[in-house]
Amino acid sequence: MTNAANFRTLLASRKMIVAPGAVDCITARAINQAGFAAAYMTGAGTSATLGYPDYGLITMTEMVANATRIVNSIDIPLISDSDTGFGNELNVFRTVQEFERAGVAAIHIEDQVFPKKCGHLDNKELVSREDFIAKIRAAAAARKSREFCVIARTDSRAVVGLDEAIERANAALAAGADVAFVEAPQTMAEIEAVPRRVKGPCLLNVVRGGKTPEIELAEAERMGYAIAIVPGLLLGGIISTCDRLLADLKLGKFPPVTGSPGKTFARFGAAEWDERRTAFRDPVNTATKAAAE
Repeated sequence: MTNAANFRTLLASRKMIVAPGAVDCITARAINQAGFAAAYMTGAGTSATLGYPDYGLITMTEMVANATRIVNSIDIPLISDSDTGFGNELNVFRTVQEFERAGVAAIHIEDQVFPKKCGHLDNKELVSREDFIAKIRAAAAARKSREFCVIARTDSRAVVGLDEAIERANAALAAGADVAFVEAPQTMAEIEAVPRRVKGPCLLNVVRGGKTPEIELAEAERMGYAIAIVPGLLLGGIISTCDRLLADLKLGKFPPVTGSPGKTFARFGAAEWDERRTAFRDPVNTATKAAAE
């Protein structure tokens, strides 16, 4: 089963998919090994790994390259940020082709102008509803497999209000999107209203410290959300842990030993690679050489 088909099966189960945010293969493998059904490649995290803020400074090629590495390191579906689709309908068409070719299961495309900003920052700008829907039509047409999932993200709540966000979400679903992503509802009432008013599966972006109030995952599922992404959990943890460890090191202190190189490499498939060391040798010659020694 392909990653996209697997993701479709998860969506059809009606159990909310929880996808923590991965920034690289280390975090993606941790998500996989922790038992989550899907992972999410965060654009903000990808930007950070390249040394930039989430201001739309990363190219489509750089995003697809990171997604490709992540897909090849895990065996669960990957949902990926694809910003605005990196241009107009032509750019969106190619963006879908590249992410689908990489083995990504789903991407979301948003209605901010290019370059975009993080959805939980102020002073965002939107493209027209007509331009956004044209991009969604292009995305739906570009995929080779109907199983590849197109998620339509609208940032319009922060600019023109919730009613327009709902209108754009429903228009995007009618144009071929599979899931609607209303970014940054600002009250609990708004969080609850989205899956009630949107005519299709909805994604909730759980950004702690952002514009959306804190919500328990079980409550989001009760409200009817199909997907919850948690993009900043591991990125924030990495930064705070690095700050703490480096502050201690400046004072000459080391943390307790929690593992060894061997245990670390085991997390990344060392056993499988060890088997390959001798798997392709001629067993007769290998046995003769061993006897001679």
